[in-house]
Amino acid sequence: MRNFDQPGRSVAMGTNGMAATSSPLATLAAIDVLRAGGNAVDAAVTASAVLCLTEPHMTGIGGDCFALVGKPNGTVLGLNGSGRSSARADAAWLKASGLTEIAPHSVHAVTVPGAIDAWDRLLNQEGTMTLGEALKPAIKLAEKGVPTTPRVARDWSESEAMLAADEGGSRHYLKNGRAPREGEIMAYPALAKSLKTIARKGRAGFYEGEIANEIVKHLAARGGLLTAQDFAATAATWVKPIATRFADHDIFEIPPNGQGLTVLIALNILQHFGLKRFEPESPERCHLEIEAVKLAWILRNRHIADPEFADIPVNELLSEETSQRLASLIDMNRAADASISLPSSDTVYLSVVDKHRLSISFINSIYYDFGSGIVAPKSGITLQNRGKGFVTQAGHPNCIAPSKRPLHTLIPAIAKKDGKIDMSFGVMGGDFQPMGQVNVAVNRYVYGMDPQAALDFPRLFPQGDAVLTETTVPAAVLAGLAARGHRIMPANEPLGGGQAIVIDHARGLLIGGSDHRKDGFALGC
Repeated sequence: MRNFDQPGRSVAMGTNGMAATSSPLATLAAIDVLRAGGNAVDAAVTASAVLCLTEPHMTGIGGDCFALVGKPNGTVLGLNGSGRSSARADAAWLKASGLTEIAPHSVHAVTVPGAIDAWDRLLNQEGTMTLGEALKPAIKLAEKGVPTTPRVARDWSESEAMLAADEGGSRHYLKNGRAPREGEIMAYPALAKSLKTIARKGRAGFYEGEIANEIVKHLAARGGLLTAQDFAATAATWVKPIATRFADHDIFEIPPNGQGLTVLIALNILQHFGLKRFEPESPERCHLEIEAVKLAWILRNRHIADPEFADIPVNELLSEETSQRLASLIDMNRAADASISLPSSDTVYLSVVDKHRLSISFINSIYYDFGSGIVAPKSGITLQNRGKGFVTQAGHPNCIAPSKRPLHTLIPAIAKKDGKIDMSFGVMGGDFQPMGQVNVAVNRYVYGMDPQAALDFPRLFPQGDAVLTETTVPAAVLAGLAARGHRIMPANEPLGGGQAIVIDHARGLLIGGSDHRKDGFALGC
């Protein structure tokens, strides 16, 4: 139970449904769907479309999505909705280009958006609504306008110069030449028109015809390789989730090209240290999490790629032998000498559970703030920069290649206990996500925190040769980490965000939490 003398949030509770998102309007849209008889998948897609308007710097229909669907019988399904590079991005092009990296705002960082096809496939297989029905609330809000919430206003201002330099960005995402301020209303007439086209024509309305042609033409003028054929060929993929056993729970993730494997490797390492003997806010616990994630990162960068192009040894990486070997490398009294270079990025994560206990762990993103910074002028669609996830080193599993998916940061998660779905959860923040998920899983399953407390807990993040720390990390923890050789650096913004919904089967109860680092909330019905 939380201390009611201090600021904070209580968990949300419900019996007939629960939604947790980073935006009040998106949470309400999801609850409206549940109350009207829709299921969790319907509500998630509806909420995601609304988030494209309430948090346009984080997500959009020009991005990708991943989802884990937890069925009432305990089955977990995975959907990989990440887009691909152009079929023309071959070795000859790469050699001639002279690229040593894919720059985040380069036209070559733009991959085909996978979200709309993924939304459509989710609804067709697991939902009860059509894509057109799910888009109705977003269309209405795009026309009417939405207020700019406090955290969104703070983030948006940092992209003002980039948006001003782009024709579409300036036209659709600035107000009188500047980022909107807190409380100002932003309407999106061009995006409303695009959403109406998709609602009327289905996925073909995005991947074929006027919208796709405009995007292709706009990118081609900048030297881009994507073609109408690349758009038309886009298809989300149903995948078998990967999992590991942690603290008597099974933790499920999307397999590569997603980075969920990183979380599972780190959790396997931590199993060898008996974390419960340490206090939740202790330098020992924090040191172990940092070191485990650093080791998992090394394997992530070495192996994770599109499995259609590389043989990824998932079973070996999740084996007991590997976890023991990696655990033996950790010195309890000394930080490993490792530098991890990670870009900043943005994402939205949401979770919904319905009255039948169908649950969905859902994540949608355009990667960096406003993605590539390239906005299609006519349709108002911000294009993601997921191609930044590729490397250009020939022979590397993750080297850019024709019609290939890049290493991807999006990682929804689901936990099971005794064969039943126990929790749907995720943490936003691009490359921070593995560290955030590990932290939440340890908080919940080692220290017994409720989902709100697990999300609210102070966060740290190994970045470069330093450890970024939030202002709420106790001084004694910082001192203990510094004594072990960690270089402590205050984070310049809150680390990530997140949502979680626990299913209490015994009491017939849903228990939700929503990260205080964002503007949204969890709500039950």
